[in-house]
Amino acid sequence: MRCPACAADEDKVVDSRAAEEGAAVRRRRECLTCGTRFTTFERVEEAPLVVEKRGGEREPFDRAKVVGGVRIAAKDRPVTDDDLEALAAEVEEELRIRGPLVSSERVGIEVLERLRVLDQVAAVRFASVYKGFDDPADFAREVTELSKEPSR
Repeated sequence: MRCPACAADEDKVVDSRAAEEGAAVRRRRECLTCGTRFTTFERVEEAPLVVEKRGGEREPFDRAKVVGGVRIAAKDRPVTDDDLEALAAEVEEELRIRGPLVSSERVGIEVLERLRVLDQVAAVRFASVYKGFDDPADFAREVTELSKEPSR
């Protein structure tokens, strides 16, 4: 770490403590050349999460797209913006556990699983687009599947 005052790269850590609710470490340093004290922060660098689409193209995961899709499915339903944000955050967290590259199909499955718990009507709406329903029998099949699965 270079000193902001003299650009020397020899320093010592005077104090370390957790910062940003444990997401970072705050370190108080002292330059061994000029004695200037300065603060640095250490954070985990997260690898970008990439979604592979059905056609093979890849794009960065976008939490806002998840929220937008679920918002459309939950229109006029008793689902708050906080619920949507929490759902998207849970999906992103689960996908990060699975690795830096996930399929768009996996994203849809994770969204649908959580949406079923949050609001079953919104889940059927989401499934109709995600699974590409072509006729009323597809809706009936999804409702039957919903009634089989216990809610979390």
